[in-house]
Amino acid sequence: MCVDTNYYDTFNRENVTLVNVRETPIEAITPRGLRTRGAEYRLDAIVFAIGFDAMTGALLNIDIRGRCGERLQRKWAAGPRTYLGLAIAGFPNLFTITGPGSPSVLSNMIVSIEQHVEWITGCIAYLREHGRECIEAAAKAEETWVTHVNEVGNATLYPRANSWYMGANIPGKPRIFMPYIGGVGSYRLKCDEVAANGYEGFYMTASQQGVGPQAETG
Repeated sequence: MCVDTNYYDTFNRENVTLVNVRETPIEAITPRGLRTRGAEYRLDAIVFAIGFDAMTGALLNIDIRGRCGERLQRKWAAGPRTYLGLAIAGFPNLFTITGPGSPSVLSNMIVSIEQHVEWITGCIAYLREHGRECIEAAAKAEETWVTHVNEVGNATLYPRANSWYMGANIPGKPRIFMPYIGGVGSYRLKCDEVAANGYEGFYMTASQQGVGPQAETG
């Protein structure tokens, strides 16, 4: 449900019309407004809302590179892969707040952002206390988490819909159910458990050069 000031009052005004542009696509901008396949509409102004690349677009539009110069675009070519939606194997010292693989858009975003920021703050404090400068998600931990995210997602009807949850609104985007639907409470318990176990599933080292499968674990 849309929560905004006077949203429904505005929507229900007599001069507001909802048009399904899939059934009657926009054909042209005219001197008086806009013409679809079904009719022409007189308009004073046009605001182009062309959709959004949810959950991954903001990151993939940045040229983020990990160890050995690996690009995030290549890492995620078949769909996003993260550990807890917080970190990515091969990309040391990179934290993703409410990223794919976390409850993210399926939760109260403000609360989920706070939970992630608090977890990351605690992680950085842990690194400093233990003389570590670098942290990276282990590939095995990432794979296990991605498998779990897919399992709980496939137990629902979400993957059957052509929605932005699946990336269906972006031509050519991999059809992957991106959020974690296992519950905000259980997700938070998992994050707390990982931290309590010395950041289980992460590699930590005193310098960036040593990060990777051969590095010291937390």
